[in-house]
Amino acid sequence: MIRFVLNVLWLVFGGGLVLAAGYGIAALICFALVVTSPFGVASLRLALYSLWPFGRTVVPKPGAGIASGLANVLWVVLAGWWLALSHILAGIALCVTVIGIPFGIANFKLVPAALWPLGREVIDAP
Repeated sequence: MIRFVLNVLWLVFGGGLVLAAGYGIAALICFALVVTSPFGVASLRLALYSLWPFGRTVVPKPGAGIASGLANVLWVVLAGWWLALSHILAGIALCVTVIGIPFGIANFKLVPAALWPLGREVIDAP
């Protein structure tokens, strides 16, 4: 029940909708350029994760190889850096208040996923 309340508060006050919109814009750009469609899929996966982060986590996907690592380097150059920067700035802004600290921590938790999304999957936390 606590996770549900935190996720609802995240949507309203934590910037979940704004961050998901950023991932959605990145996905649209990636889908427009057909070659970068795998990046669009990863971006949509992270958009859903950024909408509902509490009670979920990102883990390495079994079987992800060197190709996903090389693609992640391209992702960082094209979209990852500004998405990670948005999480960092939102996290800092939210940690200014005591009530916003859990939301700031959730933003910081999303930074590695924003930088390196391929070869990872979002699962429910134990």
